[in-house]
Amino acid sequence: MTAWNEMRIARAISRQTLAKKCVVLVDRCNWTGHECDVLAVTTDLRIIDVEVKISRADLKADAKKDKWWRSLAWSPLTRDFPREPRQWPPKVWKHYYAMPAEIWADPLFEFLPSPHSGVLTVREQRGTSVLAINCVRRATPCRDADRLKPDQVCDIARLANLRMWDAYERAERIAA
Repeated sequence: MTAWNEMRIARAISRQTLAKKCVVLVDRCNWTGHECDVLAVTTDLRIIDVEVKISRADLKADAKKDKWWRSLAWSPLTRDFPREPRQWPPKVWKHYYAMPAEIWADPLFEFLPSPHSGVLTVREQRGTSVLAINCVRRATPCRDADRLKPDQVCDIARLANLRMWDAYERAERIAA
């Protein structure tokens, strides 16, 4: 079995699946207000959120994240802020889970927080370093997701640009 890590999977999804459809891709981004392993801005200025999972336990635990719950008004009866489930994370047009093919099994669909989330699996191909990506289920778009405004796209692009220069600095330190 291959030793998988989130960055390897995120890189493959970004380069092979999203690059042709997106103008900006940012790793480990919180721009939506919640963590995205890959935040992609499509050519028509919508957000695709990709969550990378490397274990079944990690996938199952995702449904508990705040991005999947909307807090309601204070309830004097229960003395708390009740929550209701969300079908899509805030600001997100499409949501995907990406993971190694060997951990995916169809019974895991019941543990996904939303039936609208897509599932992508990756596996190694013999004799090549390119990972094979399979779409197990396409994400259903959120019709209520707004298109980004130009200044919002600029904010995300600025973040991606700064991350690139940080990566160059880290590579320079390693080489020295």
